Amino acid sequence: MDWVTCAYSAACTGVASRPSGFCLAHLTPEHLGAALGAITPGRLLDLRGTTVSSDLLSRVLRAAGHRPGRTRFDRVTFTGDVRLSGVTFAGDVSLDGARFERLASFFGARFEGNVSLADARFARELSFHGVTVRGHVSLDRAVMARDALFSQAVFGHGLSGERARFDGYAAFDGARFEGARFGGGAFFRGARFGRTLSFRKVTGHAGFDAAHFAADAYLSATGRLSAARARADGLLDVAVTRCGVDLRGVRVTGTATVRLTDSQADLEGAVLRGPATVTGRGASAITSLRQVQAPDLGLRGLDLSACRFAGLADPTGVRVKECTFALTPRGMRVSLRWPMLRWLVRRRTPADDRPTGTLAAPGASGHRGSRAGTTAGPPTVLAYAPDGLRRRAGRGPWLAWRVLGAGRAARRSLPATIADVLSAAPRSPR
Repeated sequence: MDWVTCAYSAACTGVASRPSGFCLAHLTPEHLGAALGAITPGRLLDLRGTTVSSDLLSRVLRAAGHRPGRTRFDRVTFTGDVRLSGVTFAGDVSLDGARFERLASFFGARFEGNVSLADARFARELSFHGVTVRGHVSLDRAVMARDALFSQAVFGHGLSGERARFDGYAAFDGARFEGARFGGGAFFRGARFGRTLSFRKVTGHAGFDAAHFAADAYLSATGRLSAARARADGLLDVAVTRCGVDLRGVRVTGTATVRLTDSQADLEGAVLRGPATVTGRGASAITSLRQVQAPDLGLRGLDLSACRFAGLADPTGVRVKECTFALTPRGMRVSLRWPMLRWLVRRRTPADDRPTGTLAAPGASGHRGSRAGTTAGPPTVLAYAPDGLRRRAGRGPWLAWRVLGAGRAARRSLPATIADVLSAAPRSPR
């Protein structure tokens, strides 16, 4: 501790007040009245290490005119309910290592600076509902044993909850995380959510890298959303608008649902053990499905023209509907091997299967609305589509060709392919 402690006993860690040398909790009534009279609104308020009851906290806030300045409550133990409605903190507030033995309600409070709750412990409910913080809020390594509510709160420079632990229900619905230019957003790297997490209709960036969702999790954002290497033991529901989604290496045991609106998602290396669906609206796309393990994955309304499929563990479990693939180039190609002259017919193909060294004609990439590049009708099983998967299967390419079913698909489509080639070839005049 970097402060002079109370002289009442060696066990008391409260900051000593002058000239008595005792903390506010151990002052006599006469000395306490004098100490409270010295508190000035808008000035420093220091109660570090002190054990504070509900009555003492109320008297201190009244003495500060419910507008303290720089506030230092590090390692304070609050033995009663903490209610800060109507209090405006004009400076930074430090509650590092504080202990809240009962309800901690910041509802109705306003913070003009930063708020630090690093290593804080909340034995009962925590409410930040509707709170406005102009600065940054830190919940790093904090432990919330009961429900934690942050709905409708406004964070001017974001919130960090690295390795925080939410043992109860956690709600951030309608929260706004501003200050994106300065790294603002909500970031919960390595955090653990023991019960349902509701992160719906949130404005701003959000990061849950390496987080653990022990129950259902509902995530949304209007900025970039990242849940790389996260683990979800229950349901995972992700909904984003006009942003990128990083789900690389995510592991989901229950149902996984991803809804994109004018957004892009990267699922490389994801392990989706339960039913999974990814749907898109507007200009939505998936950039990678490499090394994905998903026995039941549905894709609908997505741009897959740049998506990589190499290493997909179970192509037979992927269903594609109303999605856009890349289009191969068409025209004539000259080769040194027989046949030396080849006519290329435009077809839908995954990005892995594009021919290398060939210049695509204008409009060769698939786009929404192109009949040649968009799947329609019943869902297509991906195992019969990508020849590139066969070429990248590693050892035993012929075995992979047979197992993936591409050979059977080629035999079934051979007459149609011949017809396309003949129709594309120029006819000699009679």
